[in-house]
Amino acid sequence: MANLDILKVRPFLPGGRDYALSKSFYEALGFTLEFDAGEVAGFTSPAGGFLLQNYYHEDWAGNFMMQMVVEDLDAWWARIEALDLPGRFGVPAPRPPALQPWGLRVAYVVGPCGELWHIVQA
Repeated sequence: MANLDILKVRPFLPGGRDYALSKSFYEALGFTLEFDAGEVAGFTSPAGGFLLQNYYHEDWAGNFMMQMVVEDLDAWWARIEALDLPGRFGVPAPRPPALQPWGLRVAYVVGPCGELWHIVQA
């Protein structure tokens, strides 16, 4: 009988506006570079990962969103502020944690291609 277990699901993120900068951005955030095959790089964390592709389309990248659930949002916010993402990577200033109408506190971080990360507390 065939084993039909799903081992991993990973989205493809845009990274091609400046591929090297995007890879550095995600390493600075704390993701581990698992592999770099030139046009695609795999990033992992204890909770999962994603594939960063050397591809960029402005409309797609500007509408791409990811959610990262963390144990302590305030500790993560302190880390994000300390990284100086706008100064190091030329991205918009992150937005601090705020309670949203749907009941979650969310901090927002924009990546080098315009991709939006919602960082929320579990």
